[in-house]
Amino acid sequence: MSFLSGRRTERRGTRRFSGRDLVVIGLLLGIPVLLDLAVVWGPTLASVLLSFTRWDGIGDIEWVGTQNYTNLFTNYPQFWPAARHNLLWLAFLGLVAAPFGLLLAVLIDRGVRFSRFYQSTLYMPVVLSLAVVGFIAQLIFSRDQGALNAILGDTGSPTDWLGDPDLNLWMILLAAAWRHTGYVMILYLAGLKAVDTSLKEAAAIDGANEIQTFFRIVFPTLRPVNVIVGVITVIESLRAFDIVYAVNHGRNGLELLSVLVTDNIIGEAARIGFGSAIAVVLLTVSLGFVVTYLVQELRGERNR
Repeated sequence: MSFLSGRRTERRGTRRFSGRDLVVIGLLLGIPVLLDLAVVWGPTLASVLLSFTRWDGIGDIEWVGTQNYTNLFTNYPQFWPAARHNLLWLAFLGLVAAPFGLLLAVLIDRGVRFSRFYQSTLYMPVVLSLAVVGFIAQLIFSRDQGALNAILGDTGSPTDWLGDPDLNLWMILLAAAWRHTGYVMILYLAGLKAVDTSLKEAAAIDGANEIQTFFRIVFPTLRPVNVIVGVITVIESLRAFDIVYAVNHGRNGLELLSVLVTDNIIGEAARIGFGSAIAVVLLTVSLGFVVTYLVQELRGERNR
Protein backbone atom coordinates (compact mmCIF):
# COMPACT_ATOMS: atom_id res chain seq x y z
CA MET A 1 0.00 0.00 0.00
CA SER A 2 2.78 2.44 0.84
CA PHE A 3 4.43 1.65 -2.51
CA LEU A 4 1.20 2.35 -4.41
CA SER A 5 0.57 5.61 -2.51
CA GLY A 6 4.14 6.70 -3.30
CA ARG A 7 3.58 5.98 -6.98
CA ARG A 8 0.34 7.98 -6.94
CA THR A 9 2.06 10.92 -5.22
CA GLU A 10 4.85 10.81 -7.77
CA ARG A 11 2.41 10.77 -10.64
CA ARG A 12 0.52 13.72 -9.20
CA GLY A 13 3.70 15.71 -8.70
CA THR A 14 5.17 15.01 -12.15
CA ARG A 15 2.08 15.47 -14.28
CA ARG A 16 3.07 16.13 -17.87
CA PHE A 17 1.31 18.58 -20.14
CA SER A 18 -0.23 17.18 -23.25
CA GLY A 19 0.42 18.67 -26.66
CA ARG A 20 -2.90 20.46 -26.52
CA ASP A 21 -2.05 21.97 -23.14
CA LEU A 22 1.28 23.25 -24.47
CA VAL A 23 -0.45 24.84 -27.48
CA VAL A 24 -3.00 26.58 -25.26
CA ILE A 25 -0.31 27.84 -22.86
CA GLY A 26 1.79 28.99 -25.78
CA LEU A 27 -1.10 30.94 -27.27
CA LEU A 28 -2.16 32.47 -23.94
CA LEU A 29 1.38 33.60 -23.16
CA GLY A 30 2.79 34.10 -26.63
CA ILE A 31 0.09 36.35 -28.09
CA PRO A 32 0.20 38.94 -25.26
CA VAL A 33 4.02 38.93 -25.34
CA LEU A 34 4.08 39.43 -29.11
CA LEU A 35 1.50 42.22 -28.86
CA ASP A 36 3.52 43.88 -26.11
CA LEU A 37 6.68 43.69 -28.19
CA ALA A 38 4.93 44.97 -31.32
CA VAL A 39 2.88 47.76 -29.73
CA VAL A 40 5.10 48.93 -26.84
CA TRP A 41 8.73 47.88 -27.02
CA GLY A 42 9.04 47.86 -30.81
CA PRO A 43 8.06 51.54 -31.22
CA THR A 44 10.10 52.40 -28.13
CA LEU A 45 13.29 50.93 -29.54
CA ALA A 46 12.51 52.47 -32.93
CA SER A 47 12.15 55.90 -31.30
CA VAL A 48 15.49 55.50 -29.54
CA LEU A 49 17.22 54.66 -32.83
CA LEU A 50 15.43 57.39 -34.79
CA SER A 51 16.44 59.98 -32.20
CA PHE A 52 19.97 59.75 -33.59
CA THR A 53 18.84 60.38 -37.17
CA ARG A 54 17.37 63.08 -39.40
CA TRP A 55 14.27 61.85 -41.23
CA ASP A 56 11.12 63.44 -42.59
CA GLY A 57 9.21 60.16 -42.90
CA ILE A 58 9.60 59.98 -46.69
CA GLY A 59 13.20 60.41 -47.76
CA ASP A 60 16.35 58.63 -46.71
CA ILE A 61 17.30 58.31 -43.05
CA GLU A 62 20.46 60.26 -42.23
CA TRP A 63 22.52 59.40 -39.16
CA VAL A 64 23.36 62.56 -37.16
CA GLY A 65 24.48 61.13 -33.83
CA THR A 66 23.66 63.31 -30.84
CA GLN A 67 22.91 66.42 -32.89
CA ASN A 68 19.18 66.21 -32.15
CA TYR A 69 19.83 66.17 -28.40
CA THR A 70 22.29 69.07 -28.68
CA ASN A 71 19.76 71.17 -30.59
CA LEU A 72 17.02 70.15 -28.16
CA PHE A 73 18.88 71.35 -25.05
CA THR A 74 20.50 74.45 -26.56
CA ASN A 75 18.57 75.70 -29.62
CA TYR A 76 14.94 74.77 -28.95
CA PRO A 77 13.32 77.45 -26.77
CA GLN A 78 10.06 75.51 -26.25
CA PHE A 79 11.79 72.60 -24.53
CA TRP A 80 12.64 74.01 -21.10
CA PRO A 81 9.22 75.67 -20.51
CA ALA A 82 7.54 72.38 -21.45
CA ALA A 83 9.83 70.46 -19.08
CA ARG A 84 9.01 72.89 -16.25
CA HIS A 85 5.31 72.51 -16.96
CA ASN A 86 5.59 68.72 -16.74
CA LEU A 87 7.39 68.97 -13.42
CA LEU A 88 4.79 71.44 -12.15
CA TRP A 89 2.09 69.01 -13.30
CA LEU A 90 3.78 66.24 -11.31
CA ALA A 91 4.14 68.39 -8.20
CA PHE A 92 0.52 69.55 -8.30
CA LEU A 93 -0.95 66.07 -8.75
CA GLY A 94 1.44 64.54 -6.23
CA LEU A 95 1.22 67.18 -3.50
CA VAL A 96 -2.36 68.42 -3.93
CA ALA A 97 -4.58 65.98 -5.83
CA ALA A 98 -3.22 62.75 -4.30
CA PRO A 99 -3.39 63.92 -0.64
CA PHE A 100 -6.87 65.32 -1.25
CA GLY A 101 -7.94 61.94 -2.67
CA LEU A 102 -6.55 60.27 0.45
CA LEU A 103 -8.51 62.72 2.64
CA LEU A 104 -11.74 61.93 0.79
CA ALA A 105 -11.07 58.20 1.13
CA VAL A 106 -10.57 58.54 4.89
CA LEU A 107 -13.78 60.54 5.29
CA ILE A 108 -15.82 58.06 3.26
CA ASP A 109 -14.25 55.10 5.08
CA ARG A 110 -15.45 56.52 8.38
CA GLY A 111 -19.01 55.87 7.25
CA VAL A 112 -20.42 59.33 6.65
CA ARG A 113 -24.02 59.60 5.47
CA PHE A 114 -24.59 59.11 1.75
CA SER A 115 -21.10 57.66 1.40
CA ARG A 116 -22.15 55.59 -1.63
CA PHE A 117 -23.40 58.71 -3.36
CA TYR A 118 -20.20 60.63 -2.62
CA GLN A 119 -18.09 57.70 -3.75
CA SER A 120 -19.92 57.39 -7.08
CA THR A 121 -19.96 61.15 -7.68
CA LEU A 122 -16.27 61.63 -6.95
CA TYR A 123 -15.30 58.64 -9.06
CA MET A 124 -17.39 59.71 -12.05
CA PRO A 125 -14.70 61.98 -13.59
CA VAL A 126 -12.33 58.99 -13.76
CA VAL A 127 -14.44 57.36 -16.49
CA LEU A 128 -13.98 60.47 -18.64
CA SER A 129 -10.96 60.83 -20.90
CA LEU A 130 -8.67 63.80 -20.45
CA ALA A 131 -9.88 65.16 -23.80
CA VAL A 132 -13.45 65.26 -22.47
CA VAL A 133 -12.18 66.90 -19.28
CA GLY A 134 -10.53 69.51 -21.51
CA PHE A 135 -13.83 70.26 -23.25
CA ILE A 136 -15.53 70.58 -19.86
CA ALA A 137 -12.77 72.97 -18.77
CA GLN A 138 -13.51 75.10 -21.82
CA LEU A 139 -17.18 75.28 -20.86
CA ILE A 140 -16.27 76.40 -17.36
CA PHE A 141 -13.28 78.68 -17.95
CA SER A 142 -14.14 80.19 -21.34
CA ARG A 143 -13.70 83.97 -21.45
CA ASP A 144 -16.96 84.97 -23.10
CA GLN A 145 -19.41 82.14 -22.37
CA GLY A 146 -17.76 80.31 -19.50
CA ALA A 147 -19.69 79.32 -16.40
CA LEU A 148 -17.06 80.73 -14.02
CA ASN A 149 -17.23 84.29 -15.39
CA ALA A 150 -21.02 84.06 -15.42
CA ILE A 151 -21.07 83.07 -11.75
CA LEU A 152 -18.61 85.83 -10.85
CA GLY A 153 -20.68 88.34 -12.83
CA ASP A 154 -17.56 89.49 -14.63
CA THR A 155 -19.15 90.67 -17.88
CA GLY A 156 -17.52 94.07 -18.40
CA SER A 157 -13.92 92.85 -18.60
CA PRO A 158 -14.12 89.07 -18.23
CA THR A 159 -11.02 87.17 -17.13
CA ASP A 160 -9.45 85.08 -19.87
CA TRP A 161 -8.79 82.00 -17.76
CA LEU A 162 -7.58 79.87 -20.67
CA GLY A 163 -5.96 82.59 -22.78
CA ASP A 164 -3.79 84.21 -20.13
CA PRO A 165 -0.45 82.33 -19.89
CA ASP A 166 -0.22 83.22 -16.22
CA LEU A 167 -3.57 81.56 -15.43
CA ASN A 168 -4.38 78.88 -17.98
CA LEU A 169 -1.94 76.25 -16.70
CA TRP A 170 -3.40 76.47 -13.19
CA MET A 171 -6.95 76.16 -14.51
CA ILE A 172 -6.02 73.06 -16.50
CA LEU A 173 -4.24 71.62 -13.47
CA LEU A 174 -7.44 72.03 -11.47
CA ALA A 175 -9.37 70.17 -14.17
CA ALA A 176 -6.78 67.38 -14.30
CA ALA A 177 -6.72 67.15 -10.49
CA TRP A 178 -10.52 66.83 -10.50
CA ARG A 179 -10.14 63.61 -12.45
CA HIS A 180 -7.03 62.34 -10.66
CA THR A 181 -8.51 62.83 -7.18
CA GLY A 182 -11.30 60.34 -7.80
CA TYR A 183 -8.85 57.72 -9.03
CA VAL A 184 -6.63 58.13 -5.96
CA MET A 185 -9.66 58.09 -3.67
CA ILE A 186 -10.81 54.69 -4.95
CA LEU A 187 -7.33 53.19 -4.58
CA TYR A 188 -6.93 54.41 -1.01
CA LEU A 189 -10.48 53.45 -0.13
CA ALA A 190 -9.74 49.86 -1.16
CA GLY A 191 -6.56 49.95 0.92
CA LEU A 192 -8.36 51.33 3.98
CA LYS A 193 -10.92 48.54 3.80
CA ALA A 194 -8.09 46.04 4.17
CA VAL A 195 -6.63 47.62 7.34
CA ASP A 196 -7.09 45.41 10.39
CA THR A 197 -9.52 47.11 12.76
CA SER A 198 -7.82 45.48 15.75
CA LEU A 199 -4.79 47.70 15.12
CA LYS A 200 -6.96 50.80 15.41
CA GLU A 201 -8.59 49.47 18.55
CA ALA A 202 -5.22 48.71 20.14
CA ALA A 203 -3.98 52.22 19.34
CA ALA A 204 -7.14 53.71 20.87
CA ILE A 205 -6.62 51.66 24.03
CA ASP A 206 -3.04 52.98 24.25
CA GLY A 207 -4.42 56.52 24.20
CA ALA A 208 -3.68 57.53 20.61
CA ASN A 209 -6.06 60.01 18.99
CA GLU A 210 -7.39 59.67 15.45
CA ILE A 211 -4.57 61.64 13.83
CA GLN A 212 -1.87 59.67 15.65
CA THR A 213 -3.60 56.41 14.80
CA PHE A 214 -3.75 57.31 11.13
CA PHE A 215 -0.13 58.43 10.69
CA ARG A 216 1.44 55.79 12.94
CA ILE A 217 -0.79 52.78 12.29
CA VAL A 218 -3.00 53.15 9.23
CA PHE A 219 -0.77 55.05 6.80
CA PRO A 220 2.26 52.72 7.15
CA THR A 221 0.03 49.75 6.31
CA LEU A 222 -0.96 51.51 3.07
CA ARG A 223 2.59 51.21 1.68
CA PRO A 224 1.54 49.01 -1.30
CA VAL A 225 -1.19 51.49 -2.20
CA ASN A 226 1.28 54.36 -1.84
CA VAL A 227 3.53 52.70 -4.41
CA ILE A 228 0.65 52.33 -6.87
CA VAL A 229 -0.53 55.90 -6.33
CA GLY A 230 2.99 57.25 -6.75
CA VAL A 231 3.62 55.39 -9.99
CA ILE A 232 0.22 56.33 -11.41
CA THR A 233 0.75 59.99 -10.49
CA VAL A 234 4.11 60.08 -12.26
CA ILE A 235 2.72 58.40 -15.36
CA GLU A 236 -0.36 60.64 -15.48
CA SER A 237 1.77 63.76 -15.06
CA LEU A 238 4.35 62.99 -17.72
CA ARG A 239 2.02 61.56 -20.34
CA ALA A 240 -0.54 64.39 -20.12
CA PHE A 241 -1.51 65.48 -23.62
CA ASP A 242 -5.23 65.23 -24.37
CA ILE A 243 -6.48 67.96 -22.06
CA VAL A 244 -4.07 70.71 -23.15
CA TYR A 245 -4.38 69.78 -26.82
CA ALA A 246 -8.17 69.99 -26.57
CA VAL A 247 -7.97 73.49 -25.09
CA ASN A 248 -5.48 75.32 -27.32
CA HIS A 249 -3.27 72.65 -28.93
CA GLY A 250 -0.81 72.93 -26.07
CA ARG A 251 0.35 76.46 -26.82
CA ASN A 252 0.37 79.87 -25.11
CA GLY A 253 1.46 78.66 -21.69
CA LEU A 254 0.27 75.05 -21.87
CA GLU A 255 3.33 73.54 -23.54
CA LEU A 256 4.15 69.96 -22.49
CA LEU A 257 6.80 67.53 -23.72
CA SER A 258 4.14 65.26 -25.19
CA VAL A 259 2.80 68.17 -27.24
CA LEU A 260 6.27 68.94 -28.56
CA VAL A 261 6.65 65.31 -29.64
CA THR A 262 3.39 65.48 -31.58
CA ASP A 263 4.16 68.86 -33.17
CA ASN A 264 7.54 67.68 -34.46
CA ILE A 265 6.54 64.22 -35.66
CA ILE A 266 3.18 64.89 -37.33
CA GLY A 267 3.41 68.65 -37.73
CA GLU A 268 4.32 70.56 -40.85
CA ALA A 269 8.06 70.16 -40.25
CA ALA A 270 7.82 66.35 -39.93
CA ARG A 271 11.07 66.16 -37.98
CA ILE A 272 10.68 62.56 -36.87
CA GLY A 273 14.23 62.24 -35.60
CA PHE A 274 14.00 65.40 -33.52
CA GLY A 275 10.55 64.46 -32.18
CA SER A 276 11.88 61.01 -31.28
CA ALA A 277 14.66 62.68 -29.27
CA ILE A 278 12.04 64.54 -27.22
CA ALA A 279 10.14 61.28 -26.74
CA VAL A 280 13.30 59.56 -25.50
CA VAL A 281 13.89 62.36 -22.99
CA LEU A 282 10.32 61.99 -21.76
CA LEU A 283 10.77 58.20 -21.51
CA THR A 284 14.03 58.60 -19.58
CA VAL A 285 12.49 61.02 -17.09
CA SER A 286 9.48 58.74 -16.62
CA LEU A 287 11.62 55.66 -16.02
CA GLY A 288 13.89 57.62 -13.69
CA PHE A 289 11.00 58.64 -11.44
CA VAL A 290 9.27 55.27 -11.51
CA VAL A 291 12.38 53.11 -11.01
CA THR A 292 13.74 55.31 -8.21
CA TYR A 293 10.41 55.30 -6.40
CA LEU A 294 9.98 51.54 -6.73
CA VAL A 295 13.53 50.81 -5.57
CA GLN A 296 13.05 52.95 -2.47
CA GLU A 297 9.74 51.30 -1.67
CA LEU A 298 11.16 47.80 -2.14
CA ARG A 299 14.11 48.61 0.10
CA GLY A 300 11.75 49.96 2.74
CA GLU A 301 9.66 46.79 2.47
CA ARG A 302 12.74 44.61 3.03
CA ASN A 303 13.81 46.61 6.07
CA ARG A 304 10.45 46.15 7.76
